Amino acid sequence: MSDAKYYDTIVSPLITEKATMASEQNQVIFRVPLVATKPEVKEAVEKLFGVKVKAVNTLRQKGKTKRFRGTIGRRSDFKKAIVTLEDGYSIDVTTGL
Repeated sequence: MSDAKYYDTIVSPLITEKATMASEQNQVIFRVPLVATKPEVKEAVEKLFGVKVKAVNTLRQKGKTKRFRGTIGRRSDFKKAIVTLEDGYSIDVTTGL
């Protein structure tokens, strides 16, 4: 894959309370496209951040139906990738690429 494809595979890091707790177990959570596969995510993280990936788990988050001033709207579906790193490696998601 080219470098542009790697940047398309990793959309953004998720910085939540749960993601912060997961970082203690050497895990990083990224938002990825709905069509991204586990091998693509693993390759992109290894190439962009220069780390070794132990495992990748993915899940699809369904969008919620919300109301705003009486108008019904729907949030978009998205996919999360939970990347477990090998011992001795870490990613600081607050600095960016």
